[in-house]
Amino acid sequence: MTITQDDLRFDPDRKLKVVGTTPIKPDGVDKVTGRAKFGADTHLPGMLVGKVLRSPHAHAIIKSIDTSSAAALAGVKAVVTRDDFPELPPGEFRDISSNCMAREKAFYDGHAVAAVAATSERIAKKALKLIEVDYQVLPHVIDVMDAIKPDAPILFEDMVTKGMDPAPDGPTNILQRKEFTMGDVDAGFAEADIIVEREFDTKPMHQGYIEPQACVANFTEDGQTELWCCTQGHFVFRTRLAAVLKMDISRIRVTQSELGGGFGGKTMFYAEPVAILLSRKANRPVKITLTRNEVLRATGPVAGTHSRIKMGMTKDGRFTAAEAELYFQTGPFTGSAFANAPQAMFTRYDLQNIRAVGYEVVSNRPKVNAFRAPCVPQVVFGVEGVIHELARKIGMDPIDLRLKNAATEGYKTIYGATFGPIGYVETLEAAKAHPHYTAPLGPDQGRGIATGFWFNRGGETTASLNITPDGTVTLLLGNPDVAGSRVSICMMAAEELGIPVDKVRPIIGDTSTLGFNRVTAGSRVTFSAGMAIVLSARKAIETLCQRAAMMWDVPEDGVVFEDGHVRPASSNVGDFEPLSIADIAKKATETGGPIAGHAEIVAEGAGPGFGCHIVDVEVDKETGAVKILRYTVVEDAGKAIHPHQVEGQYQGGAVQGIGWALNEEYIYDKDGRMENAGFLDYRIPVASDVPMIDTVIVEVPNPLHPYGLRGVGEVPLVPTMAAIANAIDDAIGIRPRSLPMSPPKVLKLIEEAEMSRDQA
Repeated sequence: MTITQDDLRFDPDRKLKVVGTTPIKPDGVDKVTGRAKFGADTHLPGMLVGKVLRSPHAHAIIKSIDTSSAAALAGVKAVVTRDDFPELPPGEFRDISSNCMAREKAFYDGHAVAAVAATSERIAKKALKLIEVDYQVLPHVIDVMDAIKPDAPILFEDMVTKGMDPAPDGPTNILQRKEFTMGDVDAGFAEADIIVEREFDTKPMHQGYIEPQACVANFTEDGQTELWCCTQGHFVFRTRLAAVLKMDISRIRVTQSELGGGFGGKTMFYAEPVAILLSRKANRPVKITLTRNEVLRATGPVAGTHSRIKMGMTKDGRFTAAEAELYFQTGPFTGSAFANAPQAMFTRYDLQNIRAVGYEVVSNRPKVNAFRAPCVPQVVFGVEGVIHELARKIGMDPIDLRLKNAATEGYKTIYGATFGPIGYVETLEAAKAHPHYTAPLGPDQGRGIATGFWFNRGGETTASLNITPDGTVTLLLGNPDVAGSRVSICMMAAEELGIPVDKVRPIIGDTSTLGFNRVTAGSRVTFSAGMAIVLSARKAIETLCQRAAMMWDVPEDGVVFEDGHVRPASSNVGDFEPLSIADIAKKATETGGPIAGHAEIVAEGAGPGFGCHIVDVEVDKETGAVKILRYTVVEDAGKAIHPHQVEGQYQGGAVQGIGWALNEEYIYDKDGRMENAGFLDYRIPVASDVPMIDTVIVEVPNPLHPYGLRGVGEVPLVPTMAAIANAIDDAIGIRPRSLPMSPPKVLKLIEEAEMSRDQA
């Protein structure tokens, strides 16, 4: 019998022994004792130090680069510039290459323009100072709405806007336009008794991972490239590096390190191709470790946005139509994933009439990158604000309004999918029943709720399960572990095989050990790799049964696998003692060789995720400072494989959202230089900024996964900023419409409201 992905369906009657428990993570001890190897921990004999020279200008033509003095400095072994990168045709890979090393122009403060490899960091830094770059400084544009003005500085004179009909007559900074519609929006608004239309803006902020990017490249004498780096997708890195450097994919081997945080920010490379070219020139390994200043100035923040959101509702609280116009700042090159927003922003509600138009706009900021549910939290900040206002207009409880309009099984989405069983209603009901929702509030305190959605992803996944001669198990996985996926996948393997989870050892293989694996992003890994490992385990179990039948000299259908043992299917087969996995494995040489299971799949059926957040705040009306008093995250996990890991995802998303809501943004001076490129000035939340975050795990199983799970990495961030803004409104009667909601902004709103009352 051939076992396929189609056989992997959720069984609600299955009794579980391992899944749903909380064993210790297999990588936990190494991480807390400091033995785990992160990006900067790799060292090779003869290794050189690489350093990158970066543009001090936001927008400038690079007229010439003179590296002769740097190359002549004792200890310098290689220098690279734009001239060392292959020429590429227009498209994604040229954009990626041009972001790693500027060509005709530097497009933002921090854009790489040259790099050196030297025998010490001191010499490398000295060499950078000897490189002479002749810049012609050009006008720059930072904010997304400034970039679309008729008199805005144009980044690319030859850029043609995609998706706009008719196309603009002349040069523009609008890179592309995408529209999503369903139903009859005009008719929907005509049916509405109440219409609310508001504008919102959000500023770029950084993923804030603690570990800066680091890599070691070794270009060998026979033209092979070895790369060690911190990445969320080493297979994707290999493919992109091959295209950018015009190399055969098979000549590149990428090994990923442990990750000190990523959150989507380590799905794109920056210094890696530079290190490879330096290594090729120097004929020695080269290591580049970014500083925090470089991370903030030159790696992907999230997109800043401006949005106009309009929703209509009948007087009894039924949504009739929704419309959105969305602008996303992407830096000089595409990469914002802005199309997620129009597809996901309203997709919690049973709306039949929707029109959402998104624009991706270039500007003189670093190229943006992904961050938990890319481009969705920014616009949900607006959507949930409009819904908050609609609820207030008819005096309806905000959760009841959402329950009245909640999408349920059978709803056809704007992106074409039809929902199977989903847990949105259950999360709302759990939130309403939570003691937090009815707890008393004090003066200047307010409570807000907001909800979120994410598609969740599947995709290309390869995995292998190998049974060793003593019956223990090794898993070979192809996805970096960003947030605890290893332990969850081990648990599913242990559950399938009927063995303790500590008998399963996971290894993340490099790009030469497995077939292609899609990037660790989109809340896909525990779902997809778990599915591949379950499939691998069931193939191995089939082999175990074949071997036991051979050992007993009985037909294959005369044996069954239960609780880690092969047993006779009935007393008619014979009176045999059950064989453990170890019993069969130690005889493997005599019965046909090693026992393993492998899976190469395109994982399908990722169940969408939904969540509801409740937050209490206190606003200091003298300073505008907002204090988070209490926070509760309610989210559907489908099935929590490892509940502690799921809780950590919920809490981490909320904490990052608190930072985005109240403090985090890029600040530029008049010359387009970033002024807060360090954690002293770019303020992420610390322990004293956040309360203990309560979590409620709702479990509405995904029927298309053997353990019913749904991804949980994206949804916890989506509603956070909206919930906090709604709480601020509840506290002071003014709903902020701009992120971050920092003390000066909130104080200004309070003062404007007081002035309006005085004038009235």
